Amino acid sequence: MPHANCRRLVVAVMAALIPQAGMAQTQLKIFDAHLHYNQEPAAFYQLDQVLEVFRRNHVAGIIANSRPNKGTHELVDAKAQGLLVVPFIRPYRTRADVSDWSTDPSIYDLIESEYRRGYFRGIGEFHIYGDAADRPLVRQTVEFAAARDLYLLAHCDEVALEILLGHHRDAKIIWAHTGFSTPLPRVRELLQRHPALMGELSYRSGITDDSGRLSEEWRQLFQRHSDRFLIGSDTWINERWYGYDRIIAGYRAWLADLPEAEARRIAHGNAERLFGAKLE
Repeated sequence: MPHANCRRLVVAVMAALIPQAGMAQTQLKIFDAHLHYNQEPAAFYQLDQVLEVFRRNHVAGIIANSRPNKGTHELVDAKAQGLLVVPFIRPYRTRADVSDWSTDPSIYDLIESEYRRGYFRGIGEFHIYGDAADRPLVRQTVEFAAARDLYLLAHCDEVALEILLGHHRDAKIIWAHTGFSTPLPRVRELLQRHPALMGELSYRSGITDDSGRLSEEWRQLFQRHSDRFLIGSDTWINERWYGYDRIIAGYRAWLADLPEAEARRIAHGNAERLFGAKLE
């Protein structure tokens, strides 16, 4: 009978712990390091609706960058309780700027004008590939950022990444999507070669296996470099807003496969360190 009682006690304790562990994972604070409140969602997602999306997903911080920058201004001006907004200047006014920004001198004027608002912490997301990263305007943008201790959110391939990093020794780059599908040995090599480089994981392939669990390759990379990664939603089109709950749930699923300290660093701790702020 004593053994039976012990077994029942163990079962009861385990049953009590399981929902608590699940709740802890659900309540894990999230910093969304790749958030666009572009002009398109406005007709479908008013600002109060966007803030509610963050609240129900326990998103306590965001890197806000929008096309045009008006969306970022609105998120900053909202001063929403419990939401840290880290604004980045996006060098885009229209969709055409995505491909043309690096050859358009008026974009530098845009960057300077936005910076005078006094609250921006970075520049990007911007798109650049291959040798185009060596264009004078791109170099000027990197130098502008380095001189003002700003981060750069760069959507680029590894060739452009190396060029960007070479423009200034103090360049602080967040690699959007961590190269999409750059082989992990190469990602590891770049992280080791460039100690300030951070990787952002939206749309990044291969993180999970077919069952949705964290792949062993990525588990090993996070074990070594959990202090170098951020997660993001990349709400570049309306469909990403419609699927926001699913995107964040997907992150929570594989974060739960990591030791708690690693999961917290990737979910929000690294962003807190980079931007010198504590999430509520």
